[in-house]
Amino acid sequence: MRITLSTLASTLAIVGLLSVQTLHAAQIEGEYIEARTCDVYTGPCFANAEMDLAGKEAVMAWKVDQGSWNSVTLDGLGVVLVVKSEGTLGDDGIFGMKAGKIKSVIVVDNRATTEQRLALIDFVKDSAQDLTTDVIDIQQAPITLENDHISGKSKFSAGKIAKIETRGMKKGDCVCTNEIIYYQPLTEVENFSPAVALKNIYQGDGLNATWKNNGKRGAFIATFRK
Repeated sequence: MRITLSTLASTLAIVGLLSVQTLHAAQIEGEYIEARTCDVYTGPCFANAEMDLAGKEAVMAWKVDQGSWNSVTLDGLGVVLVVKSEGTLGDDGIFGMKAGKIKSVIVVDNRATTEQRLALIDFVKDSAQDLTTDVIDIQQAPITLENDHISGKSKFSAGKIAKIETRGMKKGDCVCTNEIIYYQPLTEVENFSPAVALKNIYQGDGLNATWKNNGKRGAFIATFRK
């Protein structure tokens, strides 16, 4: 078969497209949970009242169902990012307020090997680049995470360091009937939905702060793919 220049160009274009798709194919996926110390599902008037006063802390956790990072298999392992900022996290700066300086602690699954720990740390830094510019400490703990996306119930723990429990939103959770998802998740996720954080607890070291922020409409449960 004679290959013309136009045929060759078309073939190269297809190959190039396939290469790009391959580079961006998901290599790791699993469950995600996040809890903030402010309502993420709320009315704008309530959010404005809390601006720069609440929502300066967050716990974010990933549980790998399957996949690898940096060619290291991470099936079944978890990793956590705990964040403390000067201002409200996720604020877009419309009112001249931004999160300011951010400090964070990474908690790695204690079942991970040295190679897996390094991969999990790099995964978190890649997933939350703006939140990991000043990592104060890296710790280890047993990590569990179970999400029920139908009921909105989830349970997460990182040893005695952090704990989140949620339930799904109910009709009575709409206080002003003008609620929206005012804040988005702090990292790129899929299939996310807001939930009530029955428990949002951080009792770890490194951030000069601990919190028990229970009963807030301040959680997200989601999945992730990268």
